[in-house]
Amino acid sequence: MIDKWAQVLVHYSTGVQPGDRVMITGGVAAEPLLRAIYREVLRVGGLPTIVPTFPEWHGDLLANGNDEQLAYISPIDRFGRAEADVLIRVLADTNGRLPAAVTPQRSAAYTAARRELGATMVGRAAAGDLRWNLTMFPTAAIAQDADMATSDLAALLERMCLLDQPDPVAAWRELHDRQQQLIGWLTPRSEMHILAPDTDLRMSFGGRTWNNSDGKRNFPSGEIFTGPIETSAEGHIRFSFPVVTGGREISDIRLVFRGGKVVGASAGKNEAALIAALDTDPGARFLGEIAFGTNYGLERFTKQILLDEKIGGTVHMAIGNGYPDTGSVNTSAVHWDMIADIRKGGRVTVDGDDFLVDGRYLLWEKGRPT
Repeated sequence: MIDKWAQVLVHYSTGVQPGDRVMITGGVAAEPLLRAIYREVLRVGGLPTIVPTFPEWHGDLLANGNDEQLAYISPIDRFGRAEADVLIRVLADTNGRLPAAVTPQRSAAYTAARRELGATMVGRAAAGDLRWNLTMFPTAAIAQDADMATSDLAALLERMCLLDQPDPVAAWRELHDRQQQLIGWLTPRSEMHILAPDTDLRMSFGGRTWNNSDGKRNFPSGEIFTGPIETSAEGHIRFSFPVVTGGREISDIRLVFRGGKVVGASAGKNEAALIAALDTDPGARFLGEIAFGTNYGLERFTKQILLDEKIGGTVHMAIGNGYPDTGSVNTSAVHWDMIADIRKGGRVTVDGDDFLVDGRYLLWEKGRPT
């Protein structure tokens, strides 16, 4: 599977061409995949730079770094986001938790210092100057967080990445076409209403562009997303699944919106981290993304946002930075995805018409795709 995985990432997801400057980075636990990607880039004629990262390095920085060190951006990080033609990242955590002494404020300061670099990355991607992809390698730590055996996680990733198909690229193109049906239906419409237990939220997206996430930037993928009108969100929402970000798990998140802005926020666990993120900068209290998951290869929560936000029949949204190619003008150092599970007792209507009911996209005639 490793060689097939690398081939799809290099040829389909990022379209590496001869002479492309390609940065490949990820945890050392993903060495087999990192090296396979490196070899495939060489075969294509690209110019690869491979940067393995070590376990818990991020925790070391947050626990021991001074303010200058927290704000420092290495030339390697700058190259990958501001200069390279292609950036391929492989998540491979061996321990995703931070040292207990790290405060939410230090995590927020680290994030805020990278706002400009993040804006450069999304701006270059929107302009077509950077092709990037984020994938995940099945480590024991990720499997344990998901309450799975490592072999079961590997099999799940194989299914979600469509690598179990005879022709994975053809399968991704088929999913693209199915998702484009949803986008075609949504594009001329403008008002969304999300109803679920502890959730009654409205927002507008008229005139914005829906993106078809089909394995190009996330792998696995399977979602459609846009940037809502920044001042439009009204109501309240409870996110069914915890957010696991920056080494912390934040659960039972509830947000209240007025005029698009988060004016009330609470969490059952690690509420201080939620508030610190919302206070990072003015844009952190507005939505940068609203999205629908379409990948029915995953039906359970894994605590990995790269996977969970794709769960077929769920809704997720992100506070903070939006993607310019959707039309979003919200800017922030923060981009936190949070998932609302509306597969049981949930409904999304658009301009008054049912779009998603109990996890089923009504436009797809047979409900849940296979």
